[in-house]
Amino acid sequence: MGYGALLNRFARDKDVHIHIHVEPLQPGAGDPFELVRRAVQRVGDIERRRESFACKALLIDIGEPDKMAAATRLASQAGISHLIWQVPDHEALLLRHFDGCQDHRPPKGESMAALRRRWPEYRKGSSASQLSERIPFESLVRVCAVEARLRDFVIAIGLLSP
Repeated sequence: MGYGALLNRFARDKDVHIHIHVEPLQPGAGDPFELVRRAVQRVGDIERRRESFACKALLIDIGEPDKMAAATRLASQAGISHLIWQVPDHEALLLRHFDGCQDHRPPKGESMAALRRRWPEYRKGSSASQLSERIPFESLVRVCAVEARLRDFVIAIGLLSP
C-alpha cells in the first residue's frame, strides 16, 4: 500500500492530476492467479459504485509459471492493462530503486536481507512517508530504466514522458 501511496505523492509533487487507488489483496498466499481474481472482483465492486478507472494496474510478486500465465490471461480479459511483476518480490523491487542496485536480482528468499543492507530500518508495510525518506522521485526514474512494466505504467499515468 505504501508504494502506491508513494506514487500518489510523486504525482501530487509533479502536479500530475491522477489518483492511484491502492488496496491490499491479501490473503493471496503468493498465488498470482488468486490475487488477480481478487483484484478483478474489487475493481468490479468499486466501478459499480463509482465511475470506471482510467487505468487498471496491479503490482504483484512473481509466482509459479502456470499461475503467472493464468493470472496474465485473467488480467487481460478483465481490462487490467498493467500487470507489474515484482521479481522475485516487493523488497527486490525496492532494492532496485537504490543507486548502483538497479541490476540486483537477489534469489527468492534473499531480497529482504539485500534490501536491509542498504536500508537497515526497512520494515514490511512501510508507509509512503517512510518510503519517501529513502526513495525520491529520481529513484523511480532509475528503477524504470530496468523495470519495463513499471515504466510503462508510470508513463501511462503521466509521471514520466515516453
